[in-house]
Amino acid sequence: MNGFNATGIDRILAESGVAKMTLYKHFRSKDELILAALELRDQRFRTWLEAEIEQATDDPEARLLALFDALETWFRGEAFKELGFSGCAFINAASEFADQSHPAHQLSAEHKQRVVDYLERLCRDAGLSDPVGMAEQLALLKEGAIATAHVRNHPDAARRARQMAQTLIAAARST
Repeated sequence: MNGFNATGIDRILAESGVAKMTLYKHFRSKDELILAALELRDQRFRTWLEAEIEQATDDPEARLLALFDALETWFRGEAFKELGFSGCAFINAASEFADQSHPAHQLSAEHKQRVVDYLERLCRDAGLSDPVGMAEQLALLKEGAIATAHVRNHPDAARRARQMAQTLIAAARST
């Protein structure tokens, strides 16, 4: 991955096989194309993640741990095979478009919040105390695992985060 800003329109045209006029007919600017790509990635990733978690088990508490099993699948390149694993598109976008008012940064933040909202629902289903706080903690573990897997090339980061999540869940269960 070269990054959003480093990837020029000519490369996009060459790899997509789309004519320049066709591209600009659908997207008035490169930023518009980036936003559309991020929106599609958000939809595809969340659909995949929720399906992985919900197909793994019917047990609400075990579904929280299945999050990390799904991440390990992604880190090992077994999900989204056409893309491989090159970190999180939303972390990358928020880094490249650091101005929090930039639409790509905002869309990245919205994606992350949607995942937290989903985790909060899972925490409520599991009957854990403080589902909002627990969802935020699990999201922090998820984000740390993604960064570690990408930066340090440690696909087992998800397994380590899963172990920490088990401890957090046990503590939330007993209060």
